[in-house]
Order: sequence, then structure tokens, then C-alpha cells
Amino acid sequence: QVQLVESGGGLVQPGGSLRLSCTVSDSLFNRRAMAWYRQAPGKQRELVGTINRFLSTNYVDSVKGRFTISRDNAKNTVYLQMNSLKPEDTAVYYCNTDLRLYSWGQGTQVTVST
Repeated sequence: QVQLVESGGGLVQPGGSLRLSCTVSDSLFNRRAMAWYRQAPGKQRELVGTINRFLSTNYVDSVKGRFTISRDNAKNTVYLQMNSLKPEDTAVYYCNTDLRLYSWGQGTQVTVST
């Protein structure tokens, strides 16, 4: 069973930055289109953005220009660089494939607050 390990979350002030990492135990990782998702309290999990095997990325409008997804296939790891963070970015962040093929990991909490 593929395991996902997200890390890098924390408490940050508005306008700050965080870099999240997700390591995936899948030998086919380099073929997968990967994605970051988030779930805020009382809300459904939502897609944040995707990165395909050709390193092409897409983002939801609310994070465009602030968030950047990248990947390192040699390390089976996908990253989410988050800049200019806003309180509304507060959520638990998860990675998965774009088709949500894996069982969900534990996620990493991001809290944007003064």
C-alpha cells in the first residue's frame, strides 16, 4: 500500500511563507500527476493545484501567483511553496494523485494567524 507523508506545516503570520513536502512510497511516482489538496474546518476537501509528469502545473484561482508546486522524482517528493499566506489558507494540506488514487495521509496543518 502506498504511503504518503506530508510535512512542513505550522503557524505563520499573514504574508508569511511555508514550504510543504510530501514523500510518496510509489515506484511509479514519476509517472503520476500529483496534486495538493486542503481541507479547512467545516469545509470539504478541495483541490489546490496539480503537477503532471512533464512538470506542467495548474492552480485554483485563489492561490494563483502565491503558491507553486514542484516535484523531485529522484526523491519521490512533491512540494508546495506557499507565499503571501492569508488567514483563509488555514487548513490541513494533503497530497495525492490528481485522481486521488492513494489512501489519504495524515496531512499537515497550516495555520495563518496573528
